[in-house]
Amino acid sequence: MSSHVRILGIAGSLRRDSYNQAALRAAKLLVPENSEIDLFQLDGIPLFNEDDEKHPPLSVLELKNRIHRADALLIVTPEYSYSIPGVLKNAIDWACRPQGDSAWSGKAAAIMGASPGAIGTARAQYHLRQILVALNLFTVNQPEVVIADAAHRFDENGNLIHEPTKQLIQELLKNLVDWTRRISPAPESTSTSNFATALQLLSGGAPA
Repeated sequence: MSSHVRILGIAGSLRRDSYNQAALRAAKLLVPENSEIDLFQLDGIPLFNEDDEKHPPLSVLELKNRIHRADALLIVTPEYSYSIPGVLKNAIDWACRPQGDSAWSGKAAAIMGASPGAIGTARAQYHLRQILVALNLFTVNQPEVVIADAAHRFDENGNLIHEPTKQLIQELLKNLVDWTRRISPAPESTSTSNFATALQLLSGGAPA
């Protein structure tokens, strides 16, 4: 890969004044040097139907294409009923189908989330981490960006005003960019190479 890291940012909320959309916009302004975040909105993705997976709608093809072009992913999730929203799971399912044609596999990823409540999407994030394992995504573990009491972390225009949260997001993005550069294969390599490299790094070894 080139030294410039392209991150695709996805928020699992369609709400106009979503705190998670606001957090994603904030992240776009906090990326490290030689990296960028490109945003993708999920409002045009229809409900998944396995009958259509081999001939998906244009919006799904665009989602998969944008994932393929990205070096890494940043997923920002609300929490509904102890889990991630249906709109996010729906997009995840479309982009990993049909079997053997997943757009997600082998990429680096980071997650975060915002909520007006006290635990700030912690349960949803833990569930999302389980899902990302199934997708063969290599997710940054630290820091955990769990934005609680979101009404006091953002102003009335959706701008992030809480400096400690900004610092956490900056740290998460730095770790994501560093991790992406460490596990990304040469252009001719496959996602299998990503998997082997990630295992070596996670176990404390150096890539061969």
